[in-house]
Amino acid sequence: MTADIIATIATAVLIVIGCVGIVVPVLPGSITALIGLIIWAFVVRAPEGWVVLALGGTLLLAGMSASLVLTGSKLKRRAIPNRTLLFGVVGAVIGMFVIPVVGLFIGFVVGLLLSETVRNKDFNTALSTSWVAAKAMGVGILVELSCALLASLTFIIGAIVYFVTAN
Repeated sequence: MTADIIATIATAVLIVIGCVGIVVPVLPGSITALIGLIIWAFVVRAPEGWVVLALGGTLLLAGMSASLVLTGSKLKRRAIPNRTLLFGVVGAVIGMFVIPVVGLFIGFVVGLLLSETVRNKDFNTALSTSWVAAKAMGVGILVELSCALLASLTFIIGAIVYFVTAN
């Protein structure tokens, strides 16, 4: 196996881990995929690698930025503190281990709801703000995942072009 093939396989694995990491908050998402693209570009040292890094990296950075901006602006409009999301993520991690498969999502919602109930001291208000926070987080994840999948497609096309045109 050549270094190009090993780097391509490693990059593919890092991109998959990155895409999963966007949805599962325990793993680093877009950053992992970006590291994979950087590795591939530096190993293959071909125009395809640099184009994939430029396009894919831009998509990944745009996805991360859009996710943060969309989620943050929605939470600020409703005066929901970042602490609420932190409790949601902690709940998701706990839920992932307590209830296989769906525990991640159930734990996230329960963490949001508990945090907002303590903060607002009113269950109906907490339910409303938790729903807003969950939707904002969901939209952010969807945008970031879409950009990561487009970056993945860029890598796949770039890798195919690289190996087909290689001497």
